[in-house]
Amino acid sequence: MSINLYRSSITRLTKEKANLEQELARERNKIAQIQNYISSIRRSITSSTSISTQQSKQRQLDSKQKDLAQCQKKLADLETKISTKMADINRNLQRLEQSEKQEQKKQDADAKRRRDEELRHAKTVTRETERQAQLQNQLKDSRLIIDLARLPETIKVLFLASNPIDQNQLRLDEEIRAITEKIRASEHRDSVQLVSRWAVRPSDILQVLNELKPHIVHFSGHGSSSNELVFQTNDGSTKLVSKEAIVTTMSSVTDNIRMVVFNACFSHAQAEAVIQHVDIAIGMNHAISDNAARVFAAQLYSAIGFGRSIKQAFDQGVAALLLEGIPEENTPVLFTQDGLASESIILVRPPSLIIDDYLY
Repeated sequence: MSINLYRSSITRLTKEKANLEQELARERNKIAQIQNYISSIRRSITSSTSISTQQSKQRQLDSKQKDLAQCQKKLADLETKISTKMADINRNLQRLEQSEKQEQKKQDADAKRRRDEELRHAKTVTRETERQAQLQNQLKDSRLIIDLARLPETIKVLFLASNPIDQNQLRLDEEIRAITEKIRASEHRDSVQLVSRWAVRPSDILQVLNELKPHIVHFSGHGSSSNELVFQTNDGSTKLVSKEAIVTTMSSVTDNIRMVVFNACFSHAQAEAVIQHVDIAIGMNHAISDNAARVFAAQLYSAIGFGRSIKQAFDQGVAALLLEGIPEENTPVLFTQDGLASESIILVRPPSLIIDDYLY
């Protein structure tokens, strides 16, 4: 029984007990009146010399004694009922007290669990903030010299979306909306151009890469545990594309592409393989949720739009997951081509940092 039911039961029993006590008081008054009347009759019998009068009074006396016996029996019944009600009230009070203690104990445990979770989250965020601050200090202490010839005035990000109708439907529209908003809010928003292609089929890939010549290729959709990316057929159903096909495709258009982002489940193998042909690749080492994919990607491109290095942009994407309380910070993985350092790769050319043909 719940606390409210115990309280309701106690209220009802208390009211019933009060009604019985009122009836008991009335019965006691009635008994007192009958006893007084009986005493009066007895005095009349004693003082009267008339036999007929004595007989009449005796009949009255017998009747009143019967009434008295009935009242006394009713009085005893009422006292028993009141005693039972009192026992029921005490029993419900004990159970109410036990239930209230259990509820308070549960509330205390829930409050402690919430405090512990908040404390763990705060510690995680603090550690990540401190790590970011250390990275910032290290980058400030080191002069990064980057060849301006590899930094175009505007970089083009190609967003490839594939969401076959026979797969679990992803909120890819939310992902590109978040990326767009973050780029628009960045310091060098005019240096980042976002172009999207939807319902991508395998036959579309080379066409759009040749046509747009992007600097960043961002695939958003499904991946399989067999190192395949999920594209679409003409009728919108699933078409699996192998890792080898993706690597071969990227190797044929490396004149522009600097970075490839596989924002799909189980895509770490594709990312690790494709860095034979591009500077940077990002993949996911296991399944990633819609929400995590959106938050990570949006902050990644926000940092790129602020002129951050790829390492800083990646780390900020991970930090965004921690700040949002999304426990998938270990899912994204960053790969860099041998001989390159992600800390020194910047894709956007902030004008304020250009000094004598070098970016410091």
